[in-house]
Amino acid sequence: MFHTEQFNGTREQNYELLLSQLRALLQGEDDRIANLSNASSLLNQFLDDTNWVGFYLSKGDELVLGPFQGLPACVRIPYHKGVCGKAARERSTVRVADVHEFPGHIACDAASRSELVVPILLNGELFGVLDIDSPSLNRFDEIDQHYMEKFVKELCSHL
Repeated sequence: MFHTEQFNGTREQNYELLLSQLRALLQGEDDRIANLSNASSLLNQFLDDTNWVGFYLSKGDELVLGPFQGLPACVRIPYHKGVCGKAARERSTVRVADVHEFPGHIACDAASRSELVVPILLNGELFGVLDIDSPSLNRFDEIDQHYMEKFVKELCSHL
């Protein structure tokens, strides 16, 4: 599930290595945009079978595009629309095996087939979401969800 040869352990070991790389990348930096940018780049480099990795940030009653890796994306997503909107509204992770079966899905990239969205909460308030798209059906499972939630938790300590 990872691009580079240095990730040759179990999936769990690979994710733990990814988390340690995130910690090293963020250490000593407190600029939110810089940290979100590097986090999206890190995920893009190491996750395979994904076509978009990035962040939407909470502003008012919608999410606004933040740092990302991939094709140009939708700029604004209301909380009442799409997978990202649902994760933001419910403040819980949303994993979708087939986005075409998801009511109200917003097709920013027609190639996307599955999606994982993790809300980012700072002091109980919605800061934004981590959004990961894949061109494959059912790309994300419980292991991916668990470690992306840990990834977001680690990232939160630097936002």
